[in-house]
Amino acid sequence: MPNVIAALTCKCPKCKNGKIFNNRGNLLLLNIPKMNDKCPVCNYKFERETGFFFGAMFVSYGLAVAQMIASLVVFWYFIDLSPLRVFAIIATIAVLLGTINFKLSRSIWIYIFYKDKV
Repeated sequence: MPNVIAALTCKCPKCKNGKIFNNRGNLLLLNIPKMNDKCPVCNYKFERETGFFFGAMFVSYGLAVAQMIASLVVFWYFIDLSPLRVFAIIATIAVLLGTINFKLSRSIWIYIFYKDKV
């Protein structure tokens, strides 16, 4: 469970203390969060090879789809809004959660490929 919490808070997979990102960015992706090259605490290198984070796009896609389906179920089936309003709400949620998805998808991707050398 500590790995899940550390991944969701974007902490280093090796030491669980250093931050993966050195700034937060903003909600509308006008300022994309910047990643540290290495962990400021334990010096773990986050990008294992060039193009390593290409696969994080698939994680981001999965997160976005899950958020959109959850929004559809809540606003259409439970609150019973019109399809146009539901579409507008889902589009707004997708834009507002873009920065969070960017950070979470990269953090999850790092944790998927982290091997603890014991």
